[in-house]
Amino acid sequence: MEQNNELISWNDFAKIEIRVGTIVNAEIFKEARIPAYKITIDFGDIGIKKSSAQITKLYLPEEIIGKQVISVVNFPTKQIANVQSECLILGVVNGDEVTLLTTDKMVKNGLRIG
Repeated sequence: MEQNNELISWNDFAKIEIRVGTIVNAEIFKEARIPAYKITIDFGDIGIKKSSAQITKLYLPEEIIGKQVISVVNFPTKQIANVQSECLILGVVNGDEVTLLTTDKMVKNGLRIG
């Protein structure tokens, strides 16, 4: 992946709503073209949001339930097969393996990353 060397302003960064949430459900996304999971995340006061994540190389659905993840929550919804993805779960991409970005201690769901 190429590096984007375009500088952004603090105001550009401030527009991105990056929040922490807890995965409350994860299941195999059978309809996805690339192996993925359907994931439901609790963002506290922001609410429950659904997403799809291509993290099947490193994680099983049952081991990510209860895990806190970092997500962008202010993208428009995106239709992925039969799922309306409402947030983007962030992770480190290494080829076809994605490692989830998480907290090292439990925090309140919905807190902003900054």
